[in-house]
Amino acid sequence: MIKVMLADDEDLVRSGLRTILTSAGDIEVVAEADDGLHVADLARQHRPHVALLDIRMRSADGLFALRRLRALPEPPKVAMLTTFDVDEYVTEALRIGASGFLLKDTEPAVLIRAVRDLAAGGAVLDPGVAARVLSQVADGERAAEPARRLLASLSEREREVVGLIGQGLSNAEIGSALHLSEATVKGYVSAVLGKIGAVNRVQAALVAYRGGLIA
Repeated sequence: MIKVMLADDEDLVRSGLRTILTSAGDIEVVAEADDGLHVADLARQHRPHVALLDIRMRSADGLFALRRLRALPEPPKVAMLTTFDVDEYVTEALRIGASGFLLKDTEPAVLIRAVRDLAAGGAVLDPGVAARVLSQVADGERAAEPARRLLASLSEREREVVGLIGQGLSNAEIGSALHLSEATVKGYVSAVLGKIGAVNRVQAALVAYRGGLIA
């Protein structure tokens, strides 16, 4: 079972997320918090694989909780939840070490797939806002030339794959766009991450943005 922790100051939101996730059969919500103060303590107690954190909460926000989680010996993979298309808190969360972000109105099937991807060590980017958030993260960073050199080391197909990662597409969606099997896409993604030295899809997406693969 994939163990998930939820942190959101709206009871209705937590209830909806819990209902969606537990319907998957292989996901269990093991802890919930209505602010960021107790998130790290709950993580120590329940050892979730994945944490979904609302960015803006009472008492202590998602960034406070994320910093506390990142300081744990074995932190869960974290995705930030937001209702905003572009939120300055999201860009800061990615800098701190979040593995991605999701809009609160994400489709149930997409949410479940995102949790599974996170538990497997991946990262998630909501395709609706990926390019704009990445542009804010990279803004002012003089990294275009190094990114171009990294992208130049890839094959044409690998550049196509990393460009689609930068748009927030899942492996299945990339496979559909390129007429490849999901297993083949996984192989390409693994190869791309290794070649460009990216730890996860978020970092690969940043390379794609800085190198000009996505606008």
